[in-house]
Amino acid sequence: MTAEIHALTALSPLDGRYAAKVAALTAHFSESGLIRHRVRVELAWLTALGDEAAIAELPAFSPAACAAIDAVAADFSSADASRVKAIERTTNHDVKAVEYWLKERFADLPDVAQAVEFIHFACTSEDINNLAHGLALAQARQDILLPALRMIAADLRALAHEHAELPLLARTHGQPATPTTLGKEFANVYARLERQIAAIERVPLKGKINGAVGNYNAHVVAFPDVDWERLAARVVTGLGLEFNPYTTQIEPHDYMAELFDAIARANTIIIDLDRDLWGYVSLGYFRQRMRDGEVGSSTMPHKVNPIDFENSEGNLGLGNALLRHFAEKLPISRFQRDLSDSTVLRNMGVALGYSLLGWLSLRQGIAKLEIDAARIAADLDANWEVLAEAIQTVMRRYAVANPYEQLKALTRGKTGMTRESLHAFIDSLAVPEEAKARLKSLTPAGYTGLAARLARRV
Repeated sequence: MTAEIHALTALSPLDGRYAAKVAALTAHFSESGLIRHRVRVELAWLTALGDEAAIAELPAFSPAACAAIDAVAADFSSADASRVKAIERTTNHDVKAVEYWLKERFADLPDVAQAVEFIHFACTSEDINNLAHGLALAQARQDILLPALRMIAADLRALAHEHAELPLLARTHGQPATPTTLGKEFANVYARLERQIAAIERVPLKGKINGAVGNYNAHVVAFPDVDWERLAARVVTGLGLEFNPYTTQIEPHDYMAELFDAIARANTIIIDLDRDLWGYVSLGYFRQRMRDGEVGSSTMPHKVNPIDFENSEGNLGLGNALLRHFAEKLPISRFQRDLSDSTVLRNMGVALGYSLLGWLSLRQGIAKLEIDAARIAADLDANWEVLAEAIQTVMRRYAVANPYEQLKALTRGKTGMTRESLHAFIDSLAVPEEAKARLKSLTPAGYTGLAARLARRV
């Protein structure tokens, strides 16, 4: 089957229409990726057992044997994954298939073949799986997820600085409100997203390798003189994860809930941005660059739709539906273990794939935006009533009676306020001439407070 036909027949759009955009995640969250991580964990445990002096029956591996073991993990191929799956068709057990494949793989290497019964020694499947999932998350977080979010943050920061002083009519409740600047609005999102990036980065990814119910029961019976907690901690931390000493058969996945919640919060912030940018396009504040040959509508030739922001919003919603289910479901297990987490964990790549797709769509949409400064300026100039806030606040300073009520009567629900009508009102006020002059110098475009300073500071 060709790649094109496969894409056309894939059940999931992540494996079809959008496969190229999320391909980086497949190395970690595909079936092959999971098997590869399991192999790495099994071999890390085997090597650690060989280094343990108290296990006389397993002498330390020679440098040549260590190199062979390392090569199996480093060179794991799609053909190797296929062989593991072939074994699984007999065992009907995915982790046991990895153990059998490793025994088969080392059959012609005498230094390792004599130690094959120490592969998967005293382990339950979850000892291998939890560490494999932790490795997948650790590598994807470092190499794919955080870099993608940081690129969005960099885009937002650059826009905040570039447009720090460009006045923009704010719209609270969708209605004209006190002006801001375009740069300050991007700065707001940048600051929110940076906080979630830090939260995603600091979640400790945990692991365990302590047997059937977390107590090293079989380990102690076989080798009572080994410090199993120390050995387990060394293996887990050697894989780049944080050791969790208190578990049942499963690592309880609390850290996953923290991580997925943090990613979902970042997604929610980006959905908020998607909707605002969509709205600004609708208002005409942004135009969108067009590509030759593109079509915006199958019947309306004039259309240039904000599809990137719509695509981003939709995919992030799908991602969050899964991420929030993970956060609620994964920390729950009946007694010492039930299997309901297993099938859920297999969908981590799906949730992260939709998230990554949403992030890429946002960046693609931002890259197409062109600011219509004239349209933005015209909207400001058509809404002089937004200066009512400033006028009534200065009136309060000078103890003018009922300042809010006076401006409410003058401006609320009224359109067509002009510079002249506001200046006539200001001239009637019992305030110092200096205050009148300051108020009359205001324009909607100039009434932006510290917005520019705040935008440049991020």
